[in-house]
Amino acid sequence: MSSSQTVTGGVSVIAHHSAAAFLERAGACLLEREAEHNLLLGIAQDFAAAGGPSDPAILLATVEQHGDVVGCVFRTPPHKVGLTRMPLEAVPAVVRAIAQRYERIPAVLGPDEVARHFAQRWSALRNTPWREGASQRIYQLEVVNWPASMPAGRLRPATTADIPTVREWVSAFAGEVHLLMADPEHIAVEYVNRGIVFLWEDGWPRSMAAVPAATPHGVRIGYVYTPPEWRGRGYASACVAHLSDAVLESGSRYCFLYTELANPVSNSIYQRMGYQPVADVMDCIFPEHAGQPRVQIATNQ
Repeated sequence: MSSSQTVTGGVSVIAHHSAAAFLERAGACLLEREAEHNLLLGIAQDFAAAGGPSDPAILLATVEQHGDVVGCVFRTPPHKVGLTRMPLEAVPAVVRAIAQRYERIPAVLGPDEVARHFAQRWSALRNTPWREGASQRIYQLEVVNWPASMPAGRLRPATTADIPTVREWVSAFAGEVHLLMADPEHIAVEYVNRGIVFLWEDGWPRSMAAVPAATPHGVRIGYVYTPPEWRGRGYASACVAHLSDAVLESGSRYCFLYTELANPVSNSIYQRMGYQPVADVMDCIFPEHAGQPRVQIATNQ
């Protein structure tokens, strides 16, 4: 069987049992707003390349109405549910489909109105409270506007010798943005070995950024971190600007990143660099998981 289907009020939520099947059905729709859908496209592409997903708990689903794809739903447990934009009248069908698969979820991420509508329905169904979490903005870059001044140093790939530093910084990053991360050591080793972690070095490493995921025409930049003692000196800006330029020079059409709307400094820096706002999304949290780390895709994951 290639898919399972839940139908509510004329809306079908179709869970595809392979990423390839999901992309075949939803890919064209997602690519119409590639930057907005960069997270889901990256997840699905990674699974498709590996012939997966192999875990039946993972969800890649299309939301369909009158034979058309009107939205998508995804989840890679233990993380939150992700939603794309969709008609609000489709949300009850999504809530029902999620309830049939998962007894509990920590949060939902999606466009503001869609996420709130889902949270209200989920709260009523499961008799659990909810609260608004982080609001984030998705950005897209096509050409780097170089900062007027640049700190000393250079961008370089992290090497195996840098793994202790990368592990420490990944862990610190996760703590600052309340990101659920089971094993920073594994992330550090995997990302360094894959060649997707970069450091700004001025005598020694001062700042970090990574390229954790790609879409057909772009790359997401994330894990941007500078230790507190080196902040305010332009290291992160230099790191992101040079890495973004390298991504574009390598043939990608776009760079993407996320920022928290509550951080006006990072939003201003990235816009001066040439990043253009594309869409806003938000987390809605279900506090029955309050004992767990807050689950989000926060600034530059």
